[in-house]
Amino acid sequence: MSSPYRNICLFSLLSISLLPSVFAHPHHDELTEEQANAPVDSILWIHIIVQAAVWGILFPIGMVLGITRSRWHVPLQSAGFLLTIAGYILGHSHKGRMFLPSVHGSFASILFAPIIAQLFLGIYLKLHIQEKTIRPWVVLAHGIVGKAYPVLGWTQMLFGALTYRGYCRGGALGQCLAHYIMGSGFIAYGTIIAIILLVGEAWVRRSGRSPEWWDSWVIMLWGIVNTFTEHRGSTWSVKDMQHTILGVLWWTGGLLGIFLARNNQRNVVPGLIIILTGWAMSEHAQALMISTKVHSTFGHTLMLAGFTRIIEICFFVPKFTPEGSDDDATSTSDQTLAERSPRFPTPTDSPPTESGKAAASRAFRHLPPFLLVAAGLLFISATDEELKFVHEHEMDHVTYILIMFSIAFFMYSFIVFLIHLYSTTGRNAPSNLEVAANDTNIEMSSQGIRAKWYARVPNPEREAEATRGLHVIGEDDED
Repeated sequence: MSSPYRNICLFSLLSISLLPSVFAHPHHDELTEEQANAPVDSILWIHIIVQAAVWGILFPIGMVLGITRSRWHVPLQSAGFLLTIAGYILGHSHKGRMFLPSVHGSFASILFAPIIAQLFLGIYLKLHIQEKTIRPWVVLAHGIVGKAYPVLGWTQMLFGALTYRGYCRGGALGQCLAHYIMGSGFIAYGTIIAIILLVGEAWVRRSGRSPEWWDSWVIMLWGIVNTFTEHRGSTWSVKDMQHTILGVLWWTGGLLGIFLARNNQRNVVPGLIIILTGWAMSEHAQALMISTKVHSTFGHTLMLAGFTRIIEICFFVPKFTPEGSDDDATSTSDQTLAERSPRFPTPTDSPPTESGKAAASRAFRHLPPFLLVAAGLLFISATDEELKFVHEHEMDHVTYILIMFSIAFFMYSFIVFLIHLYSTTGRNAPSNLEVAANDTNIEMSSQGIRAKWYARVPNPEREAEATRGLHVIGEDDED
């Protein structure tokens, strides 16, 4: 491990270990009206901006660079650790507005566990010791913790927004949980669909399952949970009945989708369930007109996401077919490495031999995941407390909905950027397409070269052999 990286990591680790005892920010069980409505000072604004930039942008980029084994992974994550420490200090140093004890503050302390774990694991990996025994498990643990960062960061940012506005306390907690969990679920669903449609074809082929098989399992399990958690007490309200029957719809539809997806077959059941869910949400009765409009737009957006998913499945170039079939354009054995990766992104990101229908398919694939992301944001923004605040400030539903779609455009741009970063950096960089594919540390797919979950110590003899030329893969050489 180089000296600058080691010093940065050790300094970050020491600083983090001392923070909880040094900075004990006082919270108040009760606030006066003056404390609750005091202006937000510049220190708190810097805290918000720094932590949002680190957890929302810097750490996700660092995670992707870690997956691709980019040399920029360590310096970027190290900078992120230092910045998040600075943000933590600022969050406990501000004046002006005071806040009640909140889950945001409690979760900030919990986040020290993955941060410290990631630092320890990263430092251990840089030491390159116990290569054949302990290191493989450390690599696995390091990857799991690192991939959890976007989820942890998203959760903490939501908690921060709720604390800032004082939402989701008392009787409003149940509605907040429903909107924030379900809305975040739609965003995560859209992100996963984007990954599968844009760069995940090889993984889906290796799994032997169509995308709808995975969708249907998630829908069925989520439906089972909702069937038994949406009703509380002895009296059934209209919303209780609606939410409970949606749970039943999901697990019954998911069961059908699993059966139809056997033998790697694609089906339209997940898209149909999304459409029915969107229709039900668009018909929810609401107390305020703006709330009715926002819920209606959310439902229609969700319906459109399901409809476009069905179109993608039924009318565009089939993907995810078993290797070796007529639809698999990468199954011939005499192609070169570059030819075997026709969908691996290039600087032009559009192969010159791509047919019109294939190009249309590539363009259309962005619609379902983007609409799922937009629907998720709309649902998160549709709680009674949020819309009451918007209503009191005389903002109409058109402006509010357009704001949410603007955020959705930005968020989906970042998602696509991360996917592109994965395809073009580290071991997936175009220059590395010429690495010999007989290296046991490398896994070949139609998406290019990727590191396996554990890479052994480099073999100088094999590396020297790899530099002598491009290895052409035959069918017998594939994993």
